[in-house]
Amino acid sequence: MTTPADSPEAEDTPPAADAPPAAAPPRKRRRTWLRVLAVVVSLVLLAGAGVSWYLYKQLDGNIRTDTDTAHELMRVKSERPKVLPEATTAENILLLGSDNRGDGNGKYGQDTGTQRSDTAILLHLAADRKSATAVSLPRDLMVDIPSCRRSDGSMTGPQLAQFNWAFEFGGTACAIRTVEKLTGIRVDHHLVVDFNGFKKMVDAVDGVEVCVPHAVHDQDAHLDLEAGRQVLKGEQALGYVRARKGIGDGSDTQRMDRQQQFLASLVQKVDSTGVLLNPTKLYPLLDAATSSLTADEGLDSLAELYELAQSLRKTPTDQVRFLTVPRRPYTADPNRDELVQPAADELFTTLREDGQVTVEGDEDSASGSARPTDGGTSTAPPASPTPSGSASASPSYRGTTADRDVCDGSGD
Repeated sequence: MTTPADSPEAEDTPPAADAPPAAAPPRKRRRTWLRVLAVVVSLVLLAGAGVSWYLYKQLDGNIRTDTDTAHELMRVKSERPKVLPEATTAENILLLGSDNRGDGNGKYGQDTGTQRSDTAILLHLAADRKSATAVSLPRDLMVDIPSCRRSDGSMTGPQLAQFNWAFEFGGTACAIRTVEKLTGIRVDHHLVVDFNGFKKMVDAVDGVEVCVPHAVHDQDAHLDLEAGRQVLKGEQALGYVRARKGIGDGSDTQRMDRQQQFLASLVQKVDSTGVLLNPTKLYPLLDAATSSLTADEGLDSLAELYELAQSLRKTPTDQVRFLTVPRRPYTADPNRDELVQPAADELFTTLREDGQVTVEGDEDSASGSARPTDGGTSTAPPASPTPSGSASASPSYRGTTADRDVCDGSGD
């Protein structure tokens, strides 16, 4: 007896036309999809890595390395303060805002072939990174400037002049040497930021909020603002931190205070609005920042800047102090400044020895603190962090109580 499968009829009978094809075993189907998924994921990761690497190289290549300054400082290395012992990780970084009238910045003044520095901040990072102190140096401070090499190779003579001249006639190397001569502190690194980079950084975070107690109309700073709290972007932000006329008492002192507070507000805006976690916001900010930077060989790469930023994350916000070097109107010319002693030397000694700096307004005073006294000035303590997603709560120049009422909505 034959079974249907063995019969000739069974062999000759074709399958029904509408019968579905035999299904692959479930395990085989899973393996097939896993292989496809693996290939797709690999391609996506490779593409992402390629894009990330491309963007990284773009940003890294934006930063200019200041080899000229390195060569000049090497030439005068015997004249510089001693290098700190290798065991310490304390660092001193000189931050300069370049008032270069070339490179598209001619609208801010005549291009004389030189550059100026409206902003000079000596940033001291404690060895344990539990504190940081940013000391502003007035551009009009009278200082002893050493003989420096000009860009054309000629030499300037040593002179007593306003601090800004060092950068204007001798460039970054001369500014560094002048700071070292003034303070006795060795500058380990330097960063120079230009006009356009500052504007782009502010625009990348959609502006920074400030308090403007009174309407400001300053042609020189290209600034036209109404009174009240408002968000400044690009050109207005730059004009605001550069302006002297029409804001407060018109002094360089209050301009430095505005610069310090504006920078603090910018940093807080970046930290509080999720910029660091949003690639579409972070890249324009990094592109603007890196494009504006000229740095020494120790800070001229993204990796080195990232390492610096990571070390700063250890520093509590309330331990980052901004102050202005103790000074008063210069005896021979009230339009210039001079150091107040012994307060200035006490401050410089504290920084050299990596001590604790306390500014007016701090609740606690630690051993080795240096308070500006007898005409010295300081800014208010750093503002508290702002809530996530909000604008900065640390406006620049706040003025008198009546001025604050205008911005807080309690005035007339």
